[in-house]
Amino acid sequence: MGRQIHILWTDDEIDLLKPYILFLEEKDYRVTTAANGADAIRLVEENDFDLIFLDENMPGISGLETLERIKNISSATPVVMITKNEEEDIMDEALGSKISDYLIKPVNPKQILLTIKKNMDSRRLVTQKTTSSYQSQFNRIGQQINTAANFQDWVEIYSRLIYWEREFDTSGAEGMEEVLKLQKVEANNEFARFIRTHYEGWFSRGATQAPLMSPRIFEEKVFPLLGREKVMVIIIDNLRYDQWKIIEQEMGGLFRTDEETMFLSILPTATQYARNAMFAGMMPSEIQSKFPRLWIDESDEGGKNAHEEELCRKQMQRLGIKASFNYEKINNQRAGKKLVEHYRDLLNFDLNVLVYNFVDMLSHARTEMDMIRELAYDESSYRSLVHSWFQHSYLYELLKQVTQHEIRLVITTDHGAVRVTNPVKVIGDRSTSVNLRYKQGKNLNYNPKEVYEIQRPDQIFLPKSNVSTGYIFAQNNDFLVYPNNYNHFVNMYRNTFQHGGISMEEMLIPVSILSPVR
Repeated sequence: MGRQIHILWTDDEIDLLKPYILFLEEKDYRVTTAANGADAIRLVEENDFDLIFLDENMPGISGLETLERIKNISSATPVVMITKNEEEDIMDEALGSKISDYLIKPVNPKQILLTIKKNMDSRRLVTQKTTSSYQSQFNRIGQQINTAANFQDWVEIYSRLIYWEREFDTSGAEGMEEVLKLQKVEANNEFARFIRTHYEGWFSRGATQAPLMSPRIFEEKVFPLLGREKVMVIIIDNLRYDQWKIIEQEMGGLFRTDEETMFLSILPTATQYARNAMFAGMMPSEIQSKFPRLWIDESDEGGKNAHEEELCRKQMQRLGIKASFNYEKINNQRAGKKLVEHYRDLLNFDLNVLVYNFVDMLSHARTEMDMIRELAYDESSYRSLVHSWFQHSYLYELLKQVTQHEIRLVITTDHGAVRVTNPVKVIGDRSTSVNLRYKQGKNLNYNPKEVYEIQRPDQIFLPKSNVSTGYIFAQNNDFLVYPNNYNHFVNMYRNTFQHGGISMEEMLIPVSILSPVR
């Protein structure tokens, strides 16, 4: 059984419970007894118990008072209340005092044993079940990875891997977590191969197998909702699919998910390209060609996403969408609070588009600040940090207000992020872009086996500064580093979350349509 579990059993008729105690000791549990609340409190002060059985009706200090004082001494120790009283107010008071379980007298040995297992062994049993279930699916997922032939295959693979990551977050099973990480690395290697093989072909004339990509999100998922109800689009910059599933779960009592679709972020998976493409309904080179004033090149000064509202209006005009439209960008807590305070102003518009930049700021802060890096040191902790932000965010407060009105909600993002671990050397001149997951330039020197290279950007509708401009993209967990001061930058950026390149985390992202729960 491993370490012996130590139980305190408190009952004023403890002598009558000797058969139960012998039964538990035969099961290798260690049982200490107390005949009243005062003795129980003293024993809790002197010992570390794993579980406490506590009689509700005792002379002297009552069971509920004993419970309160025990919780003040050892708040984390699970307490099981045993009572003859089935009155609802007694149960409510006990449950409000954070008991872990309660039993109605007379009890039998099997009830006692089940309660111990539920409170002491549940995590171990869940871990065993989760491990066993993943092991039974391991080969199946591996076969899916090896035979994936289209975009939907990769959506299913990635969804399965994220499901198991989240299961291991809650159940433990550290040994199998490492196996899952290796399987995810294998999947990302094959996904990168899939993108290299098919990406350029999706932009050729007559391509029929192209997945849903960034430029068509508003046209296919947002605008068709207008006319029937008001629509609110929330774009959470740099949100990964695994983080979205946590937020979705948190919203479960407020909204129901009517439709969830995974789409492909265009390359580069960076805000300047992917989000501008969403708002414009065009690829980046098309924006540059048709609206040169609204496209800010990488080498130019100024915000690269300063014209999102105007790009969206132009898309609506082009498609003949005649709805009233409002756009807001929320970059800080002050702006989020102000939006909540004046949320009724949003009700005046058919379409509200709100851009929240917190997750992207968190990603950058993690790169630059040691404290944030400690808080989000791996995927699981990164998910947890985003979860904590959402629970206490003004965005969540806004969504609670929205449920009071007939508003359809669309939540999406522009791209995700991947934790980078492997440096790849690249040489470029001063005009080369600085992003760690892709480079744009005219004099790039690299190993073509280590990157995905695009020598003719016009074929995938990317802008170029001059005739010889090319793009390269990092894959999997790679990041691009110059040889100058190499070790310094490797140590600075290794194990940070970056975007711009090719990985499931960056490119496979959700758009979900939700309705308020009534």
